Amino acid sequence: MRFRPYAWMPRPLKWLARAFTVLVVLGLVLAGAGVWTVRASFPQLAGELKVDGLTGKVTVYRDKTGIPHIYADSSDDLFLAQGYVHAQDRFFEMDFRRHVTAGRLSEMFGAATLVEDKVIRTMGWRRVAEAELPMLTEQTRHYLDAYAKGVNSWMDQNQGFTAKSLEYAVLKLTNFGYEPEPWTPVDSLSWLKAMAWDLRSNMSDEIGRALAASMLPRGRVEQLWPGYPFDTHQPIVTQGSVTRRGFDQDVEPGADTGQVDTGTGRPDTGALTRTAEALRAVPSLMGDPKGGNGIGSNSWVVGGKHTGSGKPLLANDPHLSANMPSVWYQAGLHCRTKSAECPFDVTGFTFSGVPGVIIGRNDKIAWGFTNLGPDVADLYLERVKDDSYLFMGGWKPLTTRTETIKVAGGDPVRLTVRETMHGPILSDVMENVKDTLPGAASAFQEKADAVALKWTALDPGRSADAIFALDAAQDWQEFRAAASRFDVPAQNLIYADTKGNIGYQAPGRIPVRTRGDGTWPVPGWTGEYSWQSTIPFNELPSVYNPPEGYIVTANNAAIDPERYPHMLTKDWAYGYRSQRILDRLQTELRKGKVDAETMGEVQQDTHNGFAQFLVPKLMALKVAGASGDARELLRTWDYSQGAGSSPAMYFNAVWRHLLVETFNDDLPESAWPTGGDRWFEVVRVMLDNPGDPFWDDARTSGTETRDDMLRRAMAMAYDELNARLGPDVKAWRWGDLHALTLTNQTFGTSGIGPVEWLFNRGPLPVSGNDDAVNAAGWDVQENYAVGWLPSMRMVVDLADPDRSQWINLTGASGHAFHDNYWDQAPLWAGGRTTPMLAREESIKKAARNTLVLRP
Repeated sequence: MRFRPYAWMPRPLKWLARAFTVLVVLGLVLAGAGVWTVRASFPQLAGELKVDGLTGKVTVYRDKTGIPHIYADSSDDLFLAQGYVHAQDRFFEMDFRRHVTAGRLSEMFGAATLVEDKVIRTMGWRRVAEAELPMLTEQTRHYLDAYAKGVNSWMDQNQGFTAKSLEYAVLKLTNFGYEPEPWTPVDSLSWLKAMAWDLRSNMSDEIGRALAASMLPRGRVEQLWPGYPFDTHQPIVTQGSVTRRGFDQDVEPGADTGQVDTGTGRPDTGALTRTAEALRAVPSLMGDPKGGNGIGSNSWVVGGKHTGSGKPLLANDPHLSANMPSVWYQAGLHCRTKSAECPFDVTGFTFSGVPGVIIGRNDKIAWGFTNLGPDVADLYLERVKDDSYLFMGGWKPLTTRTETIKVAGGDPVRLTVRETMHGPILSDVMENVKDTLPGAASAFQEKADAVALKWTALDPGRSADAIFALDAAQDWQEFRAAASRFDVPAQNLIYADTKGNIGYQAPGRIPVRTRGDGTWPVPGWTGEYSWQSTIPFNELPSVYNPPEGYIVTANNAAIDPERYPHMLTKDWAYGYRSQRILDRLQTELRKGKVDAETMGEVQQDTHNGFAQFLVPKLMALKVAGASGDARELLRTWDYSQGAGSSPAMYFNAVWRHLLVETFNDDLPESAWPTGGDRWFEVVRVMLDNPGDPFWDDARTSGTETRDDMLRRAMAMAYDELNARLGPDVKAWRWGDLHALTLTNQTFGTSGIGPVEWLFNRGPLPVSGNDDAVNAAGWDVQENYAVGWLPSMRMVVDLADPDRSQWINLTGASGHAFHDNYWDQAPLWAGGRTTPMLAREESIKKAARNTLVLRP
């Protein structure tokens, strides 16, 4: 999403305002007033401050990276102080996030964000969060209240736009009347909906299939979504099945398990999806890559029998968009004396705006997340007439509500939201969805008028309860109890504890369908594709202390459907990253024990898992001229993709042009390939079929084959790199084009150079690729610039908490020009980490600043 703060203005006024802003920014800088404006919002990090609402003394230690460790005598004071500290460093980010999740961006940025607001209001994220609040435990609500008090205490102490953040000073130039509102618990809960949206599993694949079907027959569409390669890429759980007692890791399929057929195991998709119609595309609001491709993560855990210390090691690096500041905020939350009333001694990664730690470790256990990716959303094609919709032969009344969207610099906009029994009608607010309905009707021989969304995150849940339960959990049983509350987004949870145990648990609210497998949009009027229920938690895949002594998750299949009766999804990542991690681990274990350094080295692995299939085909061709010279870079290439690699630069350019030239002519623009391991699998199969119809370029009169397209891709790759990097092929470097520019989520895309200079940083050359373990993704339709990446990295050593390591993408501070604004970024790009301290004596020793908060 690109923010254009002047887009709502008439053209003459727009250019005048842009010119005025440039002059103001330059004037401030030249006059020296900019220094005062920039530094006015820098927080006090040392000394003492009085904070309303505290009942006792709170101490905040910060190391040289500005990461806070907070010590308090009560849980209320602990979370109140966390709210205060989050606001010190990241309040504008918090304010922006709550406007996104409430569908109120236009109050800040004008009509330029009306589409986003309409979509979010239609889905009703904040309405769901408001319904969730009374469902939470009294203790969770108490923590949310305390956190909100801390944020509001900071707001009371920091009046005026310059005291809060530099972004507010810029915002005042176009929206002088804007003032942030007090923080509420619902503001915190709403952010969990944004993360659920980012990790919404296969919705983009469902849309993609339907869009592709507007130009291709069904069989060719299915070819573009091949099945998971279970024969070569291992799933997460390799043992166990479901019994009447739940999932049992010691029971094999075919035993007398007493299973009851739910009708969801490996359905006949050929028979069930021919009636599907389709479409849909919701804008990417929180950085989900184009097409939903690549949002994933790596996490793995190694048991003590394989480590030098005899205790487990746990690694995690979630892959999210490249934001400035980073989506994560590192912190430690410590009760000075642990008790039932104050049970927290936890360090890890938090979200600004949300109390607690999301991923990390406490004094007994550690945990990590990757996206499980179950199919938790379905698109229903609806037949609508006036104020009714068709269902099983009868007409039911649509549910409607009116939303009023306030718009900076303009009149309020009224939005009528319509809902069927399946969910909100998104095609009312998405013109591209509506425009695709005729094509879908032609492809599927059915007619629909609207598209509705059914998504588990639109039902109130208790994920907030899970955060605090995870933070306080002391063993496997308490960890699983916490996981059972984690409704959305469904994640792969890995576990390790100081006693030497390791485990894996799949949580989440995952639907059981009456019919269908969720891979295509389905007709809503028949009643055949309703959701029956959800998979019981005790039947979700789980494993504890597996015999091999390690567990790897990287968005690969959770379990082989041959041994599991429930349909989780058919759209997993294809296992290139997970298998590479497994292969690396097994290689290291054959040498001996592993340590935290080994885990970190695996996180930095840049191996391209597809190159072994494509490079031999390229080398076998007769190619002359300059592209032949460039191809020689691949002859001795080891398939690694370091930022300084010439072969990686050329190979990825060939890959880019191969996808664009092979598939763009066959697909509508919204379904063009963006890269990633699904396309690895598609092309891997096609490489053994030189006459596959996809090789033919429909735009020419001839009939192209595989070798024609491979030669074309090599020639076009050379021409592009020669023009951009020069004729010396050995001087090409992957990091020259595969680079990261850290872009502020709001003013970083303003289109005004001096404003973007204030907030953006980089570029930094980056190693890796979409589905390397070091997964730095890019879009083949655009360029090689990094769009999503490991948003943080963490390696936890359960033998010694001070030997753990971590790194964030940017820095602790959200204040431009602060020392900690992006100080971790060069370390991140270079594959380095910093100590993830947990012992109080170590934290005190490393402290550069100590702040005491008093009532």
